[in-house]
Amino acid sequence: MSKPKAVLCLSGGMDSCVCAALAARDYEVYALHFSYGQRTELRELQSAREIVRLTNAKELMHLTIDLFRKIGGSALTDEAIAVPDAVEHVDGSDRVGDEVPVTYVPFRNAHFLSAAVSWAEVLGAETILIGAVEQDSSGYPDCRPSYYAAFNELIKMGTKDGTIRVETPLIAMRKREIVALGVELGAPFHVSWSCYASGTEACGVCESCALRLKAFEEAGAVDPIVYSRR
Repeated sequence: MSKPKAVLCLSGGMDSCVCAALAARDYEVYALHFSYGQRTELRELQSAREIVRLTNAKELMHLTIDLFRKIGGSALTDEAIAVPDAVEHVDGSDRVGDEVPVTYVPFRNAHFLSAAVSWAEVLGAETILIGAVEQDSSGYPDCRPSYYAAFNELIKMGTKDGTIRVETPLIAMRKREIVALGVELGAPFHVSWSCYASGTEACGVCESCALRLKAFEEAGAVDPIVYSRR
């Protein structure tokens, strides 16, 4: 039997890599990747293309938007704002989720999801998948379950049939659990990219790199990408 279609929001990062492996198991996957002026956009696109190839997704749609670069306000899109190193509390725990960091791109996921919904309507897909994570995220407000619940209500009101839903299969998982799931699924971690600061070798010290390294360590797995510092 043929699999149902799904649109996958694919950044090329660790979480979306695992989400891609999950999607490949259950759906005919149509992946959507955005270049939006982020520092590492070329490297992220390379990762997305490789993940699509290795997970046998049906198609990759690459969209380019310039509004986030023009708006600014985020260290990911504004060269005037430095990407900070990860910070530790005095008890040794990572600083995660206690405030919205400068790497937050204002309302970014709403733009990604809107495009995904439009494509899903044309494809006849009723599922949109995104690798959003709340538990060990950087404190981004668009990674909360309530955000996606509200967005699904918007989809009901604003689409022809109202049957499309955004699914967030990783949202309640810890990063170490996501790594373990990815290992189990054979997710192509070796082509994924999580670093906020560099597109050559991962910096190893930004918050995204720190979360990733900690996750692999706690999962008892080896991170296959190269880091300049760690």
